[in-house]
Amino acid sequence: MMAQTTADTIQFADFLKVDIRVGTIVAVDDFPEARKPAYKLQIDFGLDLGIKRSSAQVTHHYRKEDLLGKQVIAVVNFPPKQIGKFMSEVLTLGLPDKDGQVVLLQPTIEVPKGNRLF
Repeated sequence: MMAQTTADTIQFADFLKVDIRVGTIVAVDDFPEARKPAYKLQIDFGLDLGIKRSSAQVTHHYRKEDLLGKQVIAVVNFPPKQIGKFMSEVLTLGLPDKDGQVVLLQPTIEVPKGNRLF
């Protein structure tokens, strides 16, 4: 388990630069080329952003069929990142459980796709 460190203090204006939104997973594919077990996700962020792709190391807790239709939280304004032959367009957010396995951040009540965290 990673040691917790004290984060650097930032200004609220810095936080506002990070565009964190909710989207709905509309497709899930295996990602056998990934170094660590992962899925390729397609996430619908609504009319403004459309469908974006993301790689997520969530195979321990989630089956592909269970992810379809789930809402997740993602950073949508990082530059795309090449992961093998796959281009990840958003960073799907999660937290490690006690064993270091990723648990997705999700709203507890369904909210409109594309809503921004504030």
